[in-house]
Amino acid sequence: MKNLIAMAVATLFASAAFAQAGTTATTTTTAPATKAAVQADAKMDKADAKANEKVVKAKADEKESVAKADAKAEKTKAKAHSKADKKIAEAKKDSNETKVDAVKK
Repeated sequence: MKNLIAMAVATLFASAAFAQAGTTATTTTTAPATKAAVQADAKMDKADAKANEKVVKAKADEKESVAKADAKAEKTKAKAHSKADKKIAEAKKDSNETKVDAVKK
């Protein structure tokens, strides 16, 4: 991605420089791209595409992991609340039994 941005910036500067230069009657011919250069460009594009796929996959995996962690935390929190509620209910029950025993005496 950095290469793509750098190439775009270089193209922008080059086009600005050539736009300011006066037009001349001379014609320039550019050599056709060599097979090796074309293959190198194709290889670079393929590598960039692969890297982008990996980034997308990593982000998806991260979201899935976060969702799993949130679900696990919620489950743990629910268990803790359940245990606390049971203890509170048990304590109230013991308290009521103690009051009943105190009234009987």
